[in-house]
Amino acid sequence: METNAIPFSARPHLCSFLVLGLLHAVVVAPPASASLFFNFYGASCPTAELIVSNTVRSASSSDPTIPGKLLRLVFHDCFVEGCDASVLLQGNGTERSDPGNRSLGGFQVIDSAKRMLEIFCPGTVSCADVVALAARDAVAITGGPQLQIPTGRRDGRVSAAANVRPNIIDTTFTMNEMINIFTAKGLSIEDLVVLSGAHTIGSAHCSAFSDRFQEDSKGKLTLIDTSLDRNYANELMQRCPVDASASITVVNDPETSSSFDNQYYRNLVAHKGLFQSDSVLLDDKRTRNLVQDFANDQEKFFQSWSQSFLKLTSIGVKTGEEGEIRQSCSMTSG
Repeated sequence: METNAIPFSARPHLCSFLVLGLLHAVVVAPPASASLFFNFYGASCPTAELIVSNTVRSASSSDPTIPGKLLRLVFHDCFVEGCDASVLLQGNGTERSDPGNRSLGGFQVIDSAKRMLEIFCPGTVSCADVVALAARDAVAITGGPQLQIPTGRRDGRVSAAANVRPNIIDTTFTMNEMINIFTAKGLSIEDLVVLSGAHTIGSAHCSAFSDRFQEDSKGKLTLIDTSLDRNYANELMQRCPVDASASITVVNDPETSSSFDNQYYRNLVAHKGLFQSDSVLLDDKRTRNLVQDFANDQEKFFQSWSQSFLKLTSIGVKTGEEGEIRQSCSMTSG
């Protein structure tokens, strides 16, 4: 899931996001799994969550693409080896080296928060918890629900590029392919629809939706995916012509690209889903009604997001004596 933010339309000032976040009542997640606990660092590092939150806010104020990057990062971490920060490990053959992860961002924010945590609470807070908390805070500062999530994750020691492709969603996937991946992670079809709402912020490279177009004999792109609104398709072809630079990105949500809201679902109903994997949510009878419900009721989406995000960040966690607490998120401690 590609999610970095760029200006397709005017971006509201970040302070407005902070106000929006405060206006939403704090959503308390349901009881955590037996292996994670709310306020896990209450005694060992009571300022842990505040340090992460302040780091995310500071980074986002100077670079509005950060929230989208952090939200994408947690997906790519949790779907491979579970939520254990394995995606942060550097080196040949690691998850981070796989082509599917080379466009990930936000690493510097995680590293910055971890450095601060090591000053105040050395050897205490895992990188895995920092990734989960940073994604949670990314949603809150862009206007989404404020959540409590349990902590206590430990960092994994295994990170293999070969594990990436079989476990992450590609933007060209069919509904059945996505359902199979989500089911393998203990997530439902409803979770699939809810968590796809992460595309309400962020951006994607042109290659992520190039399958919806083809090059004609004159070297121009033509639309081949008739499920896409033609005017929107024309905008995309102008932004991403045949000879477009590989660095060009397009926002996932052309209406409110920097606000975490239900506009993503409104876009789907208007046939303006950026990826094929977005559009199929409206086309498939198993998910269509939920898409329409979220398009009509933002609060319902926020409530569902709170539940599904908790499930996402609990996938395959390592706790207790499993894994380790890294000193640096980019390398194992051993």
